[in-house]
Amino acid sequence: MIRALWTAGSGMNAQQMNIDVIANNLANVNTTGYKKVRLEFQDLLYQTMRGAGTVSAQGTMIPAGLQVGHGARAVASNRIFTQGDLVQTNNALDLVIEGDGFFQILMPDGSTVYTRDGTFKLDGEGRITTADGFLLLPEITIPENATSIVFGNDGTVSIRLEGEDYWEEIGQIELVRFLNPAGLENIGKNLFRATAAAGHLQFGTPGLDGLGSIAQGMLEMSNVKTIEEMVNMITAQRAYEINSNAIKAADEMLQVANSLKR
Repeated sequence: MIRALWTAGSGMNAQQMNIDVIANNLANVNTTGYKKVRLEFQDLLYQTMRGAGTVSAQGTMIPAGLQVGHGARAVASNRIFTQGDLVQTNNALDLVIEGDGFFQILMPDGSTVYTRDGTFKLDGEGRITTADGFLLLPEITIPENATSIVFGNDGTVSIRLEGEDYWEEIGQIELVRFLNPAGLENIGKNLFRATAAAGHLQFGTPGLDGLGSIAQGMLEMSNVKTIEEMVNMITAQRAYEINSNAIKAADEMLQVANSLKR
């Protein structure tokens, strides 16, 4: 009976974490480039009271064993990298990756991180940065007298200077992709850090070698589906409630056993 209390308790803990993940998905439903997370569960160890296939005292083989489980636990938070909806903004510095790939971002400590968020800005020196001021790699600087900027589907960056009637190419955006993007570490601010689980980095030109192409004046929204998350939340809530009922049932049975008299 005590086993049932701990088993149901582990189920409640797992569903509480499930609700936490769902709440974070819903909180980021309007976050540019956000990728939803799905919590994955795993059953715990089993106590084997009689093993299947063992031979009984009468010489017969036991066809089915007797095992009792000890509950469940959350084992992984799997990030789903499906394409989010595209929204037109008509902002020249808003970029979207149509397909696979990440932008490269330089952090203040010199490390490189990666993002799907294409809401770029210009700093005081004309360099293209994120909203937090982190530089886009390779570094691209827009001259002060530039009147227009165009990003090609292949990542080429062209500008037209004041008083000129031709376009000048000044840079090239390079994307990266990972064998297992779910293995990336999310560090907040719409940024990911590479890990050994993410696999080998592949650098390349947008639109080539499996990398997505660049589209200007658009943004990729979150791939969170509100209705889907609401259904998941109801399911988790009911599972939490059922586990609490199992604890109540085990407690009532212990109460009955405790009240037995000679």
